[in-house]
Amino acid sequence: MSIEVHQAPSLLGSAACALLLASAAALAAEPAAPAAAPMQIHRGENVLIPEGSPLRARVSVALVGAQPGGQRLSTPAMVEANPALSVNVLAPLTGRLVDLKVELGQSVRRGQVLALLTSPDLAQAESDVERAADALDLARKALDRARAVGEAGANAGKDREAAESTVNQAASEDRRARARLQVLAGASAGAPAGAAGRGALAIVAPIDGVVTALNVGRGAYVNDATAPLLAIADLRRVWVTAQVPEPLLGAVARGLAAEVHLDAYPGLVLRGTVRSVSPVLEPDTRRVKVRIEFDNADGRLKPNMFATASFAVKGSPTVVVPASALLMNNDSVSVFVETAAWTFTRRYVEIGSEDGEQVRIVRGLKDGERVIVRGGILLND
Repeated sequence: MSIEVHQAPSLLGSAACALLLASAAALAAEPAAPAAAPMQIHRGENVLIPEGSPLRARVSVALVGAQPGGQRLSTPAMVEANPALSVNVLAPLTGRLVDLKVELGQSVRRGQVLALLTSPDLAQAESDVERAADALDLARKALDRARAVGEAGANAGKDREAAESTVNQAASEDRRARARLQVLAGASAGAPAGAAGRGALAIVAPIDGVVTALNVGRGAYVNDATAPLLAIADLRRVWVTAQVPEPLLGAVARGLAAEVHLDAYPGLVLRGTVRSVSPVLEPDTRRVKVRIEFDNADGRLKPNMFATASFAVKGSPTVVVPASALLMNNDSVSVFVETAAWTFTRRYVEIGSEDGEQVRIVRGLKDGERVIVRGGILLND
């Protein structure tokens, strides 16, 4: 730097001039300020954290290792009634529900009367049985008279044969009428004698259980024989149905030990084994239903309760990293792997189960590699 001084004898003395020259020399001798070190340097797919970068103090690198393949697989689950122990109760014919003897949630026993239904069809069937029985009785009496007269030699054999034919036809009609009545009144099987009057049908419980659905009320007219009046489920044994993702299906099989945690009962752990694995994959969730059966004599497990099921599964050793090492980007998961001193490259990985703060890496990392376990997001561009 140079400073040009124009001396003005009238304004500037020799001492001031000397001071200006000394300041100019000091400015010329002062070194320029060094440029700040870059935070990171990108070299192709690699990211270098140079010496002097403040990122070196904010990034932690650790060695990852493999752990034995035994792990716990946790999936959402729900309590369900066993379909084999659940029954929809239907009316075998149309009519009016004149009495309803149970309530929703009530426990019932097999053969207990649930409701009374009056029906013109049932009344007609009962009348047909009475007419058929009366016709058969009359035909038998006529046959007895024909035989007696024949023995006395007062009539021909054809009269006796005609009487026998009449008896056979009357017996056939009697059987038909009784069979039809039995079909129509099938819902009354096991009902106490006199439970329903003439033209009334006693609808009884086919199994022991609890009324889980009630679709009609007293006085309603039942005109659809395919619509259930109510539902009964035996809840003394229930299922906990877990939803296992398709990629983990190979790790679950019948007989596998399972633990169930219920949202309704924190701290309670139920232990059982897998009873069945559904042969069909759910198309909308891409999961398969895995069922664990439990005793429920005390009734604390109620259908539709939320739960979490976990299974002890075996597998090959897998690499485990802290959850803080994972970088989420839309549907992909990646980590930064050290390829040289303070040089890293992004590696996309496939994750498996989680165990606390540790996550198993199914694919993408090898035992012994070093990854950024803290601060990787600072390199995540």
